[in-house]
Formats: sequence, C-alpha cells, structure tokens
Amino acid sequence: MKATVIATFFGVFHICTYAAKEATKKTKKAKLYVPQIDCDVKAGKIINPEFIAKCPPGCQDVKYRVYGTDIYASFSSVCNAAIHSGIIDNAGGKILVQKVAGHSGYRGSFSNGVRSLSLPRWRESFLVSEGKPRKGVTYPSTLEYSSSKSTTVKSEPKKPEQDLKATKSADTANASEKASEQGNAVRKEHQTPPVPTPATQMATTTPTPTTTTTDPSTTPKPTTTPATTRTTTAAAAAKTRPGMHRVRDIGSSSVHPAYASVVAAASRQIQAAQGRGQNTAFRGTSTSASNRNILRSNTGIQRQEPVAAGSPAHLAMETDLWRPGLSFFDTGFSSKEKLNPKPLESISQGNPNCKVDLSFLMDGSWSIGKRRFQLQKQFLGNVAQALGIGSAGPLMGIIQYGDDHSTEFNLKTYTNSKDLRNAIEKITQKGGLSNVGKALSFVNKNFFLDANGNRGGAPNVVVVMVDGWPTDRVEEASRLARESGINIFFVTIEAAAESEKQNVVEPNFVDKAVCRTNGFYSINVPSWFSLHKVVQPLVKRVCDTDQLVCSKTCLNSADIGFVIDGSSSVGTSNFRTVLQFVANISKEFEISDTDTRIGAVQYTYEQRLEFNFDKYSTKQDVLSAIKRISYWSGGTSTGAAISYASEQLFSKSKPNKRKIMILITDGRSYDDVRVPAMAAHQNGVIAYSIGVAWAAQDELEAIATDPDKEHSFFVDEFDNLYRFVNQLIQNICTEFNSQPRN
Repeated sequence: MKATVIATFFGVFHICTYAAKEATKKTKKAKLYVPQIDCDVKAGKIINPEFIAKCPPGCQDVKYRVYGTDIYASFSSVCNAAIHSGIIDNAGGKILVQKVAGHSGYRGSFSNGVRSLSLPRWRESFLVSEGKPRKGVTYPSTLEYSSSKSTTVKSEPKKPEQDLKATKSADTANASEKASEQGNAVRKEHQTPPVPTPATQMATTTPTPTTTTTDPSTTPKPTTTPATTRTTTAAAAAKTRPGMHRVRDIGSSSVHPAYASVVAAASRQIQAAQGRGQNTAFRGTSTSASNRNILRSNTGIQRQEPVAAGSPAHLAMETDLWRPGLSFFDTGFSSKEKLNPKPLESISQGNPNCKVDLSFLMDGSWSIGKRRFQLQKQFLGNVAQALGIGSAGPLMGIIQYGDDHSTEFNLKTYTNSKDLRNAIEKITQKGGLSNVGKALSFVNKNFFLDANGNRGGAPNVVVVMVDGWPTDRVEEASRLARESGINIFFVTIEAAAESEKQNVVEPNFVDKAVCRTNGFYSINVPSWFSLHKVVQPLVKRVCDTDQLVCSKTCLNSADIGFVIDGSSSVGTSNFRTVLQFVANISKEFEISDTDTRIGAVQYTYEQRLEFNFDKYSTKQDVLSAIKRISYWSGGTSTGAAISYASEQLFSKSKPNKRKIMILITDGRSYDDVRVPAMAAHQNGVIAYSIGVAWAAQDELEAIATDPDKEHSFFVDEFDNLYRFVNQLIQNICTEFNSQPRN
C-alpha cells in the first residue's frame, strides 16, 4: 500500500513539474525582431521616439553627413553617427536610438574615422548607444517613416501581443481623427462619378462631406440664401448664380452620426441668425478692372489687367507628386455674421509630418485690388487646409503689409484648419504701398517669440506673397532674418513686364532675399487666376524639413580667400598637390552667391588675383577654376601677399560674411609679415596659416589669428597636407559657433 502511494505521489510530482516547465516555455518573452536600416537613413525621418535597428556594413562614408558630437542633430545619418560615437564600426551592427529635444548648438569633431560637422541649432536631436533593449521598454519590429518608406521584417505567423495592441491603438486613433475632420471624410461607398452642376450653395457650419472645385476663371457674385438645407437643387441654384462649381454628389443619404450634433447646432445657429436678419451669403469677389489699374506711388506705372495663364510645367509635376493627407475644398463661401466670443473648436493634433511654425506675409497694397485680394485669401485658406493645422503639426500666423504691417493673428491663435480658414476669410485689406522689407524686419524681431506661440523645436518659415514687386528693399532684411534661422519663401504673382523693370526698386529681389537660388525657395505665378495651382507645390516644399536648413551655419556663411605660395621652391608637382588641398577644403562648403564664396591669390615677389569672391557662384565652377590655376614660380614675399589679399579680396567681402584667409607657404618670407597680418586681423579677417617643409614657425604664428594653436598648422611634406583638411574645417566651424552672430 505504501509503495503504491509513494509511486503515485512521485508520478503526480513529475507531471506537475513537466507542466510547470511547459508553462514557463510558453510565457517566455517573444524574440525581438530588429529592423535593418540603410546607411543614408536620418533619424528625423523615423517617427518612433526610441528604437533598436541594425546598420549594414559600409556606412563610414563622407556622403552620409553627421552633425554634432555625442548628441546629434536629427538630420544626421543614424548609422554613421553610431560609427562616430564608437558604438559600432564600419562592419555595422545593432544600435539603440533615443530621440531628445533640439539643441542651440552642435559641435563637430573627428572621431573613429568620421568627421562630424558643427551646426548652430536644430529642432530635434538623438542619442546612440549599444543595441540592447532597456528594461520595461517595448521596441517596434517595424519602423515608422515620415515618408512612404518603411522597413518590414519577417516574423512569426502570430503577431506579438504588443504589436496587436499598437495596431488597435492606431486604429482607434485613426477612427477618432477621421470623425473629427469635419467636411473632409468622404465615404467611398456613397460616392458617384463627378457630375457638373450649375451651382451649389452650402450652409455656413454644416460639415458636408463633399468635394468642391472652384473654376479659377470665374468669381462668385453676391447672393443671399436662408441656407436651411445642406444644398439647394441645381435648378434653383442656376437662377441665382452662373455655373461656378463642379460638385461630386455623394447621394442624399442621411447625415453621418459623427456629424449629427454639429448639424443640429448649425441649424440652431442659422435660425438664430435669420431671426436677427443676418442671413449668410457668398462674398462677391467680382470687381471692375479699374481696381487693378492703380498707380504704384513710387513708380507712376499702371499695371494692366492680365489674362489668365497656366502655371509652369515643374509646378504641375509637383502637384502630381504631392498628395496631402487632408482633402480640401474651396467654395468661395464666407459668413458676414460676426463671430460670437466663444471657445474655439477642439484643438487638432494636425499633420505630424509637417511640424513647422509658419508665417505668411500677405500683400495688402492697393496695387493688388479687391478682386485679387479675395483670391489671395482663398489661396491662404486652401494652404491652411492642405497643411493640416494642429498642435502636433504645422501652426500658421498671418501678417498683412502695406505702408505698415499688422499681425492678423499669431501662431497660437488657431489650432485647427477650420477656424483658421474662417479667420482668413474675415481679413480686410489695409492698402498702401508694398513695403516687404519693413514687414520682414518686423517678423524677424517680433513674430517668432515664445509669447506668440513659437515652439522652438519646429523650423521657422516665412512665406512672402508679392504682387508684382516690393516698393522697398528686401535684401538686408532677408539676410538678417535668415541669419536668425528663418527660412524665407517668396511667391511672386504677375512679375514685372519688360516695360516695367526699370521701375523695380531692387532688381532680382527674389534671388537676393532667399537663401538658395536654385528655385526651391521661390515660386513665380504668371497670373492671380492660376495661384490655386501652386497650393500643393508650396505645401510640399514647406513641409520638406530636410531642405529647411537655410539659416546661417559655418558652411554657408563665409568669404574664404586662399593665399597660395607659388615660389620656385614649391615646384610644379607640389603646386598641384597644394591646389588639390585647396579644392578638398572648398568642396566641403555650400557655395553660391548667397552662401559661402571662394577667392584665390597666388604670390611670389609679386601677387596675382586668380579669381575674386563674386567670380564663381557654384561649387563646380569654383573647383574647375582652382584646377586651372597655373604655377607662377619666383621669390617669397608673404607680407606683401597678405596686404594684397586684404585690398583685392577682403575689402570687397559682404558685410554678413565671415572673412577667412587660408595662407599656404613653404618657406620664410623675404619681407615682414607681422604688420600686414595685424592689419588684416584688425579688419576682421580670421587668418589660418599652413606651413610646409621650410616654413618659419614664428611667421606662421604671427600670421595666424589668436589662439595660434588653433589657427596655424605645419606639415613636413606636401603629400601630408590632406591630413589637415578635416581639422581645418572643424576649427573653422568651432570658431564660428564660439562667436556672436552678426
């Protein structure tokens, strides 16, 4: 009997033990699947705030830019930053990335074979550490990208529990967002093919899920309607207004439950308005042609009524490429009833892929006329809708300019597109001249403040609307704004004709105002009636935060003059090595008329200006010019060369540029270098001296700006010059970041 009981006991014990082990196996933590990213992936393109990823081999390359040391700007290459920090090497490996707040300055350095660059400030940063998960943190097996790009890894047939939860959470959030986007959500099952109708009238606040397209060649005439229904019949509408809209009919189904409360509130509000005799109406935009033919006070020239024209081909291409997440419609509708003082609509989160702080400078001058002023308001309303305004996305304010400027509303006034569009519709024209420069100065000093809703972690963007041309100068005001970190776009409509160009105050004012002359920051529209075609191209550019690096940095803000020793002791072969050194330094900078400019002087006993700062405006042209410099041969008068460079190069430097002289010599000078170098320093020239072979150390230190150790270098052979390219550029950027801004 005892033997039977004992055997039974041990049997049960083994069964329980086995069951416990099996349960433990089932509850073991799911294996972490690590997504792989490419070498060129930047942290700012990945939405996840913290993630583990695997870098491939071969990311240690200069084309994968890195900005910062230890803490990196978010438009750095993630994998090359990991190599710079020493977490991985060029063979690749797993890394842990954590997003952190933006910094006011990023210090460049040379570490682990990677040279990182300096940067004054950026909106977001990230840290890189060893690719081990932190306790209590769930890491995604698929990374979310701000663009269409995504990374997917193979996993078990059963989705991990955390992924299911995340999917459910995302579905819930999407459903909530769709319900709140009144007037934008169109249910596909209720759509029918577009049917042209003579006209459509809409209630003031009824969020009808319809899409309306405005014919740009026609403007609405004033009409009054009780607006007690969502839409009138086509026949009734045709009696009061000419054919203007093409409406996509979604059927006569009952109001969606998500809109029921809003519709009811709208009906009560309309009835109350009718009781006060304040019926809603379409705001007319038709005015006589004489409104346009107004004299510009400073020119005495009448601008004639233009004919409608199509937009350029490249704008059409951008329109096809850009598909904003939010649909928008333009009804030309507005309410004349004043807004009651009541709380705004609930705050929208907005488009998270377009987090910018945006200011529009709206042209309110008399030259624009009432009709075009209305077209400008419709354009701004459509831009606001396409952007997807919200607290986690873009915020938008408007300043109207004429003789003077006034803030219509700032960044924190409206936090959703609907309220913003309504506010834009109520803006009245100021009149006066087109003082754009004066308005830009105001924006630079007063608009992007914390008190006005500036968020600090979002790029500051200004879009300037200009009818024809400004009546004051814009170059200086634009420069100061760009140096404060503001990205400036110009949208010019109906530019000056050939017969009018002699009356323009500042020729080529757009190229002088924007930070790039490649067309990205400027859009020219041939007619006000084709302005609606550039809504999507403009939104695409404003939201492309990778391109918004327009503020002053160490790489785009200098006039760099090379002073090259061409004496007999150098020799033809070594002279070509020196020119390669000069080219290697030059190609690291952003070269254009408005960015860094390069000049060169060669000297022996005499001096020769090879090319000045304004000779070449592209990097390729500069590099080609350096290659064409011919070896001179002769003596070594370094002091005279410094004086010559000061007079022929740096005296013609722009006031907003840092003047940097890089002098390369291989021997002791036949004349004094101290007095000319001191004069150059006093005139604001930052001097770097590079000595080779028989160069005198005391002269190198006298030529260099203090402290000598950071501004003078020595190599024993010409073939070793290349080793100082990275160090020299790093010191230039360190010098830049340590100095007060202009």
